[in-house]
Amino acid sequence: MVGMDAFTERLDPDMYVVTATEGDERAGCLVGFASQCSIRPVRFVVWLSKVNRTYEVAGAADFLAVHLLTREQQELAALFGGETGHQVDKFARAAWTRGHGGASVLQDACAWFVGSIEQKIDGGDHVGFVLDPVQYSEGAKADGPPLLRLSDALSIEPGHPVD
Repeated sequence: MVGMDAFTERLDPDMYVVTATEGDERAGCLVGFASQCSIRPVRFVVWLSKVNRTYEVAGAADFLAVHLLTREQQELAALFGGETGHQVDKFARAAWTRGHGGASVLQDACAWFVGSIEQKIDGGDHVGFVLDPVQYSEGAKADGPPLLRLSDALSIEPGHPVD
């Protein structure tokens, strides 16, 4: 895999906080595997680790919320990337509100959307959740502050085991 490692180590993707809500259960995590995957209709896919609490809650949810953070939001990124929902209620330490379908939306995100889960794709140690966007943040600007990228989050120790 040395050749593939050389390829992937050059990547510096945007990072997202994905939240899942089912009933009274909420979970959220920092993810780097996500992208728009269709233009018409618009679809977006987020890949959640099978060992992550967010994956467990997302498996029973109908909607996920996907959030963009800026580089200045390291504390929020560390909360959702460096803590595990198996031990910590991350939402007790973050401002949030209910979005479409009961989705948990982080109020401090620079932009967000809620998507209905249209399909799940097993990709190995992650599952892709293909989302149909149904609600969007108001006032998000395309020319806002720089977004949080992988290189900005490298110091965050993952909140769950990484194989």
